[in-house]
Amino acid sequence: MQKHRTRVVATALVAVALAALGLAGGASAKLVGNYTKFAQCPFTNPEASKCLYSTTNSGEVKLGKKTVPIEKAVVLQGAYTEANETTGFAKFIGATNGITLSKAAQNVPGGLAGIVPEASSPFLVKALIKFFFENKLTGLSSTLELANSASDIQISENNLAGELGTALVLPVKVHLENPFLGKSCYVGSSGSPITWNLTTGKTAPSPPNTSITGTVGEIEFLEEGRILEAKGTKLVDNNWSAPGASGCGGIISFLVNPIINSQLGTTTKGNNTAILNNTLFVGSAVAVNKNNKENP
Repeated sequence: MQKHRTRVVATALVAVALAALGLAGGASAKLVGNYTKFAQCPFTNPEASKCLYSTTNSGEVKLGKKTVPIEKAVVLQGAYTEANETTGFAKFIGATNGITLSKAAQNVPGGLAGIVPEASSPFLVKALIKFFFENKLTGLSSTLELANSASDIQISENNLAGELGTALVLPVKVHLENPFLGKSCYVGSSGSPITWNLTTGKTAPSPPNTSITGTVGEIEFLEEGRILEAKGTKLVDNNWSAPGASGCGGIISFLVNPIINSQLGTTTKGNNTAILNNTLFVGSAVAVNKNNKENP
């Protein structure tokens, strides 16, 4: 009972803290230090309520039979509006430089051949497999890209803070790159995106997946309380589906697409997982705008 009460209080404090950021900005400050993270925030947009800068430092994306560890940082940045009173979700506003979701090519273990050694394999075996199957010709990289416009991203501060329900709706597509696949090999598209309903709480996936749990992380205030930092935020979703690969192999895609899909295996709900370990920065758009005007 005491643990539950503590959790409720902590959740309420985070929710109140996020809401309070929208009122910050009365005092002057310079767009330096932690404020520089919001350099691409559209803080002059009258609809912008909060600026967001989120870095996914680690985690993994499991698509069918392929598991890709996140080894290179991916940044989501921009702003979001006040929450819709009916849905509870805020609409996202893209970064001013057009890079709302940064593109970071992640190495796919086993490359095109999909040969991954057992964890208990000798070091030499692992090294040889990596040398032969993960080089420039046989290697395979996977890059997460935004499938549609930034306005299709949705955020719920209450769900994020409360560790319950969907905190972030993120429509994405996966770009598979290799010299043999051409430049247009994708899983997911603008017309048929992979939609992640990421949560900091518990998931309820279709089998064979089982429930996994995220967390809002540890909260700290910076710049005299005008910026909220959440360390160790874990966003998860393992109940999403993905369409088949398309555009792989150029003019012979009709032959290559089935091969890629065979490598991936089943990608219906219950067979895929996204685990994103993040550091979040949220700041008042009013405060950032004021600082920008005072320090051009």
